[in-house]
Amino acid sequence: MSQVTGKALDWNLLKRVMRYVKPYRGTFIIAAFLTIFLAAGALVQPFLMQITLDKYILGNNYNGLVLMVSLMIAQLIIQTLAQYYQTYSTNSLGQSVIRDLRIDVFNHIISLRLKYFDHTPIGMLITRTVSDLETIADIFSEGLISIVGDLLLVVAIIVYMLVKDWKLALITMIPMPFLLMSTYVFKEAIKSSFQEVRTQVAHLNTFLAEHISGISIIQYFSREDQEMRKFKAVNTKYRDANIRSNLYYSIFFPVVEILSAVCIGLLVWYGCKRILTDQQLASIGTHGHPVTPGMILAFIVLLNLLFRPIRQLADKFNTLQMGMVGADRIFKVLDTDEVAINTGALKPAGLRGEIAFDHVWFAYNDENWVLKDISFHVKPGEKLALVGATGAGKSSTINILNRFYEIGKGTVKVDDVNIQEYEVGYLRSQIATVIQDVFLFTDTIANNISLNNPSITREQIIAAAKDVGAHEFIERLPGGYDYNVMERGSTLSSGQAQLISFIRALVYDPAILVLDEATSSVDTETEILIQNAIGKLMQGRTAIVIAHRLSTIQNADKIIVLDHGEIKEMGTHQELLKIEAGYYRKLYDLQFNSAGIAR
Repeated sequence: MSQVTGKALDWNLLKRVMRYVKPYRGTFIIAAFLTIFLAAGALVQPFLMQITLDKYILGNNYNGLVLMVSLMIAQLIIQTLAQYYQTYSTNSLGQSVIRDLRIDVFNHIISLRLKYFDHTPIGMLITRTVSDLETIADIFSEGLISIVGDLLLVVAIIVYMLVKDWKLALITMIPMPFLLMSTYVFKEAIKSSFQEVRTQVAHLNTFLAEHISGISIIQYFSREDQEMRKFKAVNTKYRDANIRSNLYYSIFFPVVEILSAVCIGLLVWYGCKRILTDQQLASIGTHGHPVTPGMILAFIVLLNLLFRPIRQLADKFNTLQMGMVGADRIFKVLDTDEVAINTGALKPAGLRGEIAFDHVWFAYNDENWVLKDISFHVKPGEKLALVGATGAGKSSTINILNRFYEIGKGTVKVDDVNIQEYEVGYLRSQIATVIQDVFLFTDTIANNISLNNPSITREQIIAAAKDVGAHEFIERLPGGYDYNVMERGSTLSSGQAQLISFIRALVYDPAILVLDEATSSVDTETEILIQNAIGKLMQGRTAIVIAHRLSTIQNADKIIVLDHGEIKEMGTHQELLKIEAGYYRKLYDLQFNSAGIAR
């Protein structure tokens, strides 16, 4: 993986960025050509000004003056048009590149395993996908091509001045070493401050993403003042980083202006001295290479043209460097290999839904086993229930089945085939999961059910809603199935959101249905609706139910009791109740006797 090491340019990293330029090589060539044209064209105006002053103004030639002014206006128009197209093409190139890069980044992020998101802040990924990608666009609009153009202009101006009069050019450029040294110091200082700014932006985005998502917790516990203090501290660090970068600018630019004034002062002093000397030599018949008023005017214009790119070069180098830093961060995300190993190609027409765990061991980190030697078998169409205390390993079992995480030992089979032999997308499409914390997107109810799958028709959505018993409440909403539920379904109750998740599961017609605490957060009336729909949902499907409420799983074909990642008991409801002092018996007594319900 490429690393930004503080060099002005990381060639290996730049090569990776330039691969995204290939589809737009025509735009790149045009931008490069216009950059060279602008560098060469910048010398035309001082040349015309010198001729105009020496030959036509001092020569009192009005017609020639009009001609030269016309040429200068034409040159200015051409230069302006070229600058417009050069700026437009470089910006267009940059935006096209980051559009393609952003698509690749998002596509890669959504393919990552859940393990990656366990230790990666969402705000950081937002920064990578938005802010860091914008810095890559600057590589083209304000960085690489612009730097090449400025360097070409600097070289062209210095060569032109030396050719016109090397003595005058050298005297004029006496302050140049001081300017170059100041530019280097500024570049190094601003680079570190820019890196600090990018770091603080990531911290700010992470803080905002987390706290806005958790705003209800902040308000429930009246933590507004405390969290505001934290935000002020994060925001202050971001402000201070920006102020430091502005401080370097406020020092560097006045230094450049002073050095520019010194150069012009030396030019006027030495140039006028040479004019007087040349006049004296001409009076006694000695001829040398004369310095003319037009040449001094041309040199003044050339000095302004020279200092402008030098003043901007340090800034542009750092823009390029920040683009490289952004590219490095983006490619670190793209190079993340925490994706489900998708070497399987098996995609049968359908699955029967048979599930078998054979001596499965699983750990989120190293060998801190969450599941220990788990073995069970579920026949097609059977209903399996998993019960146990929080942290027993119930949800981990489901995550393994969906291949969100990879197991450490053992095998997991579906229809007598190792799940690694199935294509990952196909396997997950055959397993519908209804979880307790339902996630709804900012979209219509219909789109949240179909997840914008064009193969699912409105008629199928309505039919599934009627089967679940949610059609009537949806029809009462403004717009019915076209009602926008807003972010995370905030305009619906938790029970209504849960019903939509049931419709979503039914409409995808999976071979395996997973209910992960699916009825624990709904009211009694909604739970009755869901319980009535569960029979319909499970018909012809293998079902795995995770539940704290034992009343919802008494009819399960098989119940597995998990404790600290181990299977403690397995059997039907009646079989497990017969085990005196058993885990299931204790859970049952705790729930039903405490509620005053007789067995």
